[in-house]
Amino acid sequence: MQSRSWKLEDAQKLADEFPYTFHKPSKEVVSQLKAENQAKLIFEFESDDPEAPRAERMWVEITGVKNGVFSGYLDNEPAYIKDLKHKDPVEFRECHIIDTDLDDPVPSITDKYIKRCFVTNNILYEGRPVGYLYREEPDYDDDSGWRFTAGDETDEYMEDSDNSSYVSLGAVLREDDSCVALLDREAGVAFVRDDKGNFVELDD
Repeated sequence: MQSRSWKLEDAQKLADEFPYTFHKPSKEVVSQLKAENQAKLIFEFESDDPEAPRAERMWVEITGVKNGVFSGYLDNEPAYIKDLKHKDPVEFRECHIIDTDLDDPVPSITDKYIKRCFVTNNILYEGRPVGYLYREEPDYDDDSGWRFTAGDETDEYMEDSDNSSYVSLGAVLREDDSCVALLDREAGVAFVRDDKGNFVELDD
């Protein structure tokens, strides 16, 4: 029997590794799923096509649940996976689910930190911790107003727009979440990390 080219990705593993940027439905909403509901899964696959993505995200119509195993059939037509087609049977578990057709009663942490911010690439790409952060009035509708630097960037560095990125707060927290408790503060605040690694609020 020829092995299939695809497998289901463990979404729980991704959610554990990237809690601020990878959304995983709550166990509460998953427990409500039954026949005729839908769940979205990540189908990883192998392909000789260099333009192909590493996975396809597709919906499965649930037909039954037993002992933690969901049975169903694919409710999409794959764009790249050749040995999987619409209506093919699929079995999966809670750990594979990345979305459902139900309203989730538990607020998503990814939604909480989806607003954007400016951050220096020292933090985002070079592994430096956040050393200085402040919140100003937002520039755009999707802007949180937060700005993050390592704290020792030169004026020349800061003046070069290529040295900063406009990303979600979650993307910053993915690299360094030591300041997460401060992010509910209002515009007009600023904090610097002291020699002991603690954030100290600066006076106006």
